[in-house]
Amino acid sequence: MNLMKISLAAAAATVALSGAAMAEELKLSYNVGVASDYVFRGVSNTQEDPQIFGGVDATYGIGYAGVWASNVDFGADDPTAEIDLYAGVKPVVAGTNLDLGVIYYGYVDDKGMTPGSFSYVELKAAASRAFGPATLGVAGYYSPEFPGKGGNAFYYEVNGSVPVAEKLSVSAALGHQEIKNYGDYNTWNIGATYAITSQLAADLRYSDTDEHGYGKIYGDRVTVSLKAAF
Repeated sequence: MNLMKISLAAAAATVALSGAAMAEELKLSYNVGVASDYVFRGVSNTQEDPQIFGGVDATYGIGYAGVWASNVDFGADDPTAEIDLYAGVKPVVAGTNLDLGVIYYGYVDDKGMTPGSFSYVELKAAASRAFGPATLGVAGYYSPEFPGKGGNAFYYEVNGSVPVAEKLSVSAALGHQEIKNYGDYNTWNIGATYAITSQLAADLRYSDTDEHGYGKIYGDRVTVSLKAAF
């Protein structure tokens, strides 16, 4: 908890300083959506049931902060919902877009698991760059204490997207999750996003992991989602 407070305070201070330096206006944006499944790093967080989600984001210069919520189902009586808090900065260095931030994954009705708790904190560092019409990116996440007393954890990802038509783009990602006390697995996804309007988009995505032995929630799946942003 102390690490979470320190990380959030540091990110908030960085956002405030960066925003003041940029002398930009505060901007708010909102998003809401539905999906046939809540897939996070290749794993279903709703026991393969549908997802409803939404969030609010604030930007000020290169700084940002936000909150995002979704229903969850981990196969137990708790928790019932996930509420994420995040903040960071997105500077541009020599044509490369950076994203440095902190994320707190909080859970409603988090009565803990045996052992430990579901809620946890991650630090994020990501970079992306345009190569012609395509965008390629890399990202890394670190948690000092993964849920269930998993110990420190790292997640690495490479990703990319490219437009194939005026309103259609294809994207894919390859990731690797390491958890000190639980082991590791690889995950990947590929899909297409279609902009129905300037504010509404539909996504069709295939995802899988190499650890089907962990249970059906680690298996391959096709997910359909609809998201509105305004």
